[in-house]
Amino acid sequence: MRQFTEEYLRHTRRGMWDDRAALEPLDLDDTERVLDVGCGTGELSGVLAEESPGEVVGLDADPDLLAVAGERVPVAAGDATRLPFPDDAFDLVVCQALLINLPDPAAAVREFARVSRDRVAAVEPDNNAVAVESSVESESRLEGRARRAYLDGVPTDVSLGGEGTRRVFDEVGIDDVETRRYDHERTVAPPYSEAALADAKRKATGEGLADDRETMLSGDLDADEYDGLRTAWRAMGRDVIDQMQADAYRRSEVVPFFVTVGRV
Repeated sequence: MRQFTEEYLRHTRRGMWDDRAALEPLDLDDTERVLDVGCGTGELSGVLAEESPGEVVGLDADPDLLAVAGERVPVAAGDATRLPFPDDAFDLVVCQALLINLPDPAAAVREFARVSRDRVAAVEPDNNAVAVESSVESESRLEGRARRAYLDGVPTDVSLGGEGTRRVFDEVGIDDVETRRYDHERTVAPPYSEAALADAKRKATGEGLADDRETMLSGDLDADEYDGLRTAWRAMGRDVIDQMQADAYRRSEVVPFFVTVGRV
């Protein structure tokens, strides 16, 4: 399973669930105990705790992330495919962007069903359908190329989305499945945040692509193609910085998430 830093999780989930309508099928008003599996730094756990009258517990295998999540909700260490809880311990077991990172997502959902006495849910993105618009002409095109190369090299289904999650739920035998789409939009505009400035610097140095080099080369992209992409990527990053210096840079990224809920 891929590992994520606290900084990455905070950045990619910043502003998510400002609109909580897509969470309505979770029936949080009617829960006494909720488990958030793969909770990371606890962004979703905190939302669940605000919306539910009962107790929310976060679980993750990374102790550093759990230390942060523990500031929001009670936490436990554990593996998504071997949950350290007895049968029927929770009303609702949920995860966010977890199944896309597992080689066998059905194994985790079976555990969700075992420890839940009512509902299981998964909030999973379709990373193949991410849309980017930018004031730098080349950015959307280059990000599309990089994303396709990355997705081709990732060994798990990071484009699971709603249909893929429903197939997993069907395989496990989850009933009454409902799916809602939620678009998480992240925008960059003046005045630029420290995170946006850091992202621009990573583009200009090619650092971001370098982090994903081995994954990209695991797919159809060869070393020469990667080097050409990184050269173009760095040039794009310098254009981003130039526009930022003139307060002219604008960027919008929409990641479609799908909230899938069913009953055990």
